Amino acid sequence: MESMQPVQTIGHIREMLEEKQGEVVKIRANMGRSKVIEREGMILQCYPALFVVEVFEKRSRRGRVSYQYVDILTGSVELITLQTEEPLFPWITFTG
Repeated sequence: MESMQPVQTIGHIREMLEEKQGEVVKIRANMGRSKVIEREGMILQCYPALFVVEVFEKRSRRGRVSYQYVDILTGSVELITLQTEEPLFPWITFTG
């Protein structure tokens, strides 16, 4: 019996994020001990093991954070599109 969920690899996640470079997304990150951080930011760059997001902070300040693709694969990080409010990877369950 075939599974209905697509097989996901880190390479596939990276390819999808490369297509989304320059787009603004909402980021939900599980920081442990029941602490979930939500931010908005633009996907800047994709590297072999991680991707960089420029986050929008208070008082028009900006910062940069990086996450590994495995963080998405394990559900520690969730990216949500702002236009549709839907997760970029709906088949991966966020653990926050």
